[in-house]
Amino acid sequence: MKSNEIRRIIKQGEPIVVGTTAHALLVKHSNEALRITAQLNGSYHNPDEIRSLFAQLTGTDIDDSFFMFPPFYTDFGKNITIGKNVFFNTGCTFQDYGGITIGDDTQIGQNVVLCTLNHGIAADKRQTIYPLPVVIGKNVWIEANATVLPGVTIGDNAIVAAGAVVTKDVQPDCIVAGVPAKMQKVIK
Repeated sequence: MKSNEIRRIIKQGEPIVVGTTAHALLVKHSNEALRITAQLNGSYHNPDEIRSLFAQLTGTDIDDSFFMFPPFYTDFGKNITIGKNVFFNTGCTFQDYGGITIGDDTQIGQNVVLCTLNHGIAADKRQTIYPLPVVIGKNVWIEANATVLPGVTIGDNAIVAAGAVVTKDVQPDCIVAGVPAKMQKVIK
């Protein structure tokens, strides 16, 4: 199975079962991500070096306006797409098998977790992985220690408060907070 086939499976949200060829390919990419993030997190790098390592991690070009404070963690790397003027603060963890898209001018706070995978609920399905994307719009601010769960879309100009657990889509131009996150205020 080639890399583009695993991307097709992920994009369609097909389950991935431990022990299959698809799972083996995910593990291969995970090991590559571990190698690159160890290099990224293991010593000081200037902003250009950080962008270069992040480009290796994602397999895409990274805009010169991207800025990040390591450490940064991911289990796949090849399914992260980011826009221009995006900032990641320290300690972010992106579980990106299911796909993470981040729009222009977005800020991601310290220790934010973006999850794109679920496991089966039944005991005999727990090792089956179900990918769902996380989509973050433009000019979004996700504050420190927030968690965004699989399948969530966060609309343009939204703010996710510190410590929130986002389980459902967030409308544009609003602030959400809490566990689970609920709308607190419309910004405009």
